[in-house]
Amino acid sequence: MTKPSEPASDFITVGEGAAARRIAVRPRPGTSPGLFWLGGFNSDMTGTKATALDQWAEARGRACVRFDYSGHGESSGSFADGTIGRWLEESLAVFDAYARGPQIVVGSSMGGWMALLLARALRRRGGGESAAKLAGLVLIAPAPDFTEALMWKGFSPEIRVEIETKGVWHRPSEYGEPYPITKALIEDGRNHLVLGGMIEVGCPVRILQGKQDEDVPWRHAFELAERLPTDDVVLTMIQDGDHRLSRPQDIARMLAAVEELG
Repeated sequence: MTKPSEPASDFITVGEGAAARRIAVRPRPGTSPGLFWLGGFNSDMTGTKATALDQWAEARGRACVRFDYSGHGESSGSFADGTIGRWLEESLAVFDAYARGPQIVVGSSMGGWMALLLARALRRRGGGESAAKLAGLVLIAPAPDFTEALMWKGFSPEIRVEIETKGVWHRPSEYGEPYPITKALIEDGRNHLVLGGMIEVGCPVRILQGKQDEDVPWRHAFELAERLPTDDVVLTMIQDGDHRLSRPQDIARMLAAVEELG
């Protein structure tokens, strides 16, 4: 059996002056529809799901693009400087630089929010016949509006005061070291909320959600599904699934959803 090959990393610069970030991208050439991966909060493009998606693409000769947000993985910058708007700017820059033709965007956790924001931005600006377009979204434990709905509203008064006065609170994590939740992240997130109205994405959507997810409650996925007016929306509830959805059976569901969309 041929061992899967790992694409070399490219780097592009996003932003100007002091705000410039060097963003690491691993593009795989191939046929359409291409696959475009959007990772989660405090994760990187070498994770189980991202790597499985790339290997699936390689086996089928499909194009696939993965990248790290600033402050993540191989990209430059501090995680504490990250905001939803900053990471969206990077997502759009990578999409514009590497995506060609129809694209299936696969977003995990925060990447699900990014996918919705990317879809909204692409619809607003339009594009010519040669512009890359969305053929579908696959959202895994999607966390739209998480900075407000799942963080700020759930924080204790003491944590809120710490964020307001010190500008940051370090949140414990079962996956590793505590990580910073900044005032800038919370405040900027309010500029990108999507669950207050209908979300026009202009393509089919597949949502995978674990019933045992302690980070993004399953009801959050139901609320998102109700905000998507397109007829072709399928929400799959995985009764024993957690937030990561990285088990072999979960990976198989993700890849089946991608294959269904093209």
